[in-house]
Formats: sequence, structure tokens, C-alpha cells
Amino acid sequence: MGCPKPHKKNTMSHQKPTSGFATKCIHAGQEPDSVTGAVTTPISLATTFAQKSPGVHTGFEYSRTGNPTRNVFEACVAALENAKYGMAFASGLAATATIMNMFNHGDHFITMDDVYGGTNRYFSRVSKPAMNMDYSFVDLTDPAKFEAAITPKTKMVWLETPTNPTLKIADIAAISAIAHKHNLLVIVDNTFASPVFQTPLDYGADAVIHSVTKYLNGHSDVVMGIVLTSHEAFYTKLKFLQNAMGAIPAPFDCYMALRGVKTLNLRMRQHESNATAVATFLEKHHLVEKVIYPGLPSHPQHEIAKKQMKGFGGMITFFLKGGLTESRAFLENLHLFTLAESLGAVESLAEHPAIMTHASVPTEQRKALGISDNLIRLSVGVEDLADIMEDLTNALNAAGKVHSN
Repeated sequence: MGCPKPHKKNTMSHQKPTSGFATKCIHAGQEPDSVTGAVTTPISLATTFAQKSPGVHTGFEYSRTGNPTRNVFEACVAALENAKYGMAFASGLAATATIMNMFNHGDHFITMDDVYGGTNRYFSRVSKPAMNMDYSFVDLTDPAKFEAAITPKTKMVWLETPTNPTLKIADIAAISAIAHKHNLLVIVDNTFASPVFQTPLDYGADAVIHSVTKYLNGHSDVVMGIVLTSHEAFYTKLKFLQNAMGAIPAPFDCYMALRGVKTLNLRMRQHESNATAVATFLEKHHLVEKVIYPGLPSHPQHEIAKKQMKGFGGMITFFLKGGLTESRAFLENLHLFTLAESLGAVESLAEHPAIMTHASVPTEQRKALGISDNLIRLSVGVEDLADIMEDLTNALNAAGKVHSN
């Protein structure tokens, strides 16, 4: 399949323009059940649907192609991203793989240099050898570097902003303008910001991708991905592949994620409030070498973040003074924070990217990106701030004892 042309003007969601964001979280795409009047969207487990005559049906034929519960979830998140269409997948990487099947052998793509480790692995170790696709990993915080990397074979730019784990911010509008000048598609992974704080389609992106597993669901109990777009040609091709490849989520997971989205606005506000306090605390701590948080004036792209984000999220990256020994001491002495991969849930999580989420990234690439042994990533939850601070203080004290020896 050839790639669709970039979409240069966003089409707003079917939702009324006056609908507030929190209202959309609760009501978008959802109506009381037409048969029972149930207020909560039913879980439709049916795999097949009755037809009145061959080819005459109610809009549903087979659950891989379309499912009532999945449709509601897709419509809800599309409204949150100011998109016309939503397509849900079994995971974020399933969504990524399906998108890449829209393109041809030999095509070239540009992506952020510190893109999520799983995305890096899929690009470098799956689609590159299997589909002869070529990737350039570029620091997209500099639009000039992006334009310099474009070749006659380039078809798309894949942005993460903020990035995982170094929280770089790319100027979506600037990158999109350059991309469209060269007839390239723009895909933005909006997982870290969520639509509460950032809506990339409004800045010129052609499509948005989320790991629903993270903030959208928010409760560490669903693995899912979703793609949102108002680009008609992109939607048509991806919708065909969603059905043809079949990497779809279960109806129960769609129900769970839809329930999670209802509190998205509330959760994200608390995540940000707690994270801002934690980042400020860490930046002043004598055992911390450096803190990276888009909401801090010290962040290199703070002004760009203020321009395109309505808030700065719940993710913090910081560097301890010392190395792996200090990092282990810190992580092993956390008790409220859970040492675990993933992010974006109500509970606070901490991890060591070099060993955990980004271990699949080649060592030399990790070093170049600054993903070092003293780098810690925090997903700040919605617990009481005093409890979060106490836990971090105790863990830092433990790391300090190791550091002083």
C-alpha cells in the first residue's frame, strides 16, 4: 500500500464545540442503551451479529471488524483528541505495527532519537530487517535537524513529545509545517501528555497514537493502544488494516478503558499537581544531580511546552549523584512507589530505564541519549503528596548513605 498524503487541516470531532473536556470524558460517544436504558455502556461479547437479509445488518457483522463496546470507546477518545475517527488495538505496539503496514518496502522514516524502547525495538529489529524499512533517529527538538534528515524516500515522521524517558519536547507545529512542505505524514505519540494536556491534531499532526495502558486507562489493568485521526485517506487504510490484521482489543478491555477515561481529567490534574511538587523538591535536593520535568523553567524546551501543552503531566526523570549502586539503593528503599515498568496509573511507580524499559535500546545509543545508570524515571501517582514526599525522602537518605561510603 502506498502511504496517504498528509492532512493539512484538522476536522473537529462530531461533539458540540461547547462541550467541555471533562464532559467529553464522561459522555462522548455514549448514550443510554436503546433496549434497556442502561446508563453504563454494555459489554458486547458477541462475535457475530444477526442480519435481516444477506448484507443487511445493523452496522455490525463480525466483532473483529466492529464491536459495539469498542466503537463507543473509540468515539470517546476521538472526541478528546479533537479527531473524527478512533481505532483501538490490542496494545500500543500493535497499533504501531499496523500503522507501519500502511507503507512499502524501502520507505524511509524519521523518528525521535529517544523514542520509547519498544518502538525503537520494533522499528530497528522487526520492520527494518523484515520489511526493508529505513529509519533515522533524530533529535527532533531541533526542526533544522529534522529537515536535514529528509530524503526522497521519506514518508513519515514519528514524534514523541514528551519523550520516554528523557522528556524532550518537540515543537509539533514547526515539525508538522516542515513535514507537510515535503508531503510527509506526522504521527505523534501523545501517551505521556494525554489529551488533557496536549492535542497534537490542533498543531498540524495527521494522527495521534496512545498506549491506552497508561494514562487513558490509568489503573494498571488493561493493555491496549489507540490511533486517532481526522485524515480521511489515513483512516481508510488503517481501518482496513485494523480488520485485515486483526490486532484488536477485547470488548471487556474496551469497557474497562472507557471507565478509566471517565476520570481522566480529574486524575491528570492530580498527577500534575503532585509531579510539580516532587520535581521542585528533587531539583533542590543535594543528592540529585539534575531533574527533567517540562514544567520546570530549567527544562531546555520549557517555553515550547508552555506553548503547546495545557499542563505538564506526571512523569519526572532525574539523575542521582553517583551510579548504579546509588540507584539500586534508592529504588530498593521505596515503599509507596512500586518498582515496576509501565506508567500513568493512579499508583506511583519508579523504574530504572537502562535496565528495565530501555534495555532493548543498544548500549551506545543509550549512552548518547544520556540514559545512564544514575537515571531514574518516576510516574507520580495521585496519592497524598505528604506520603509521596516521605517515601522519596527516605529512599534518598538510603542512597545518600551508600554515596557517602
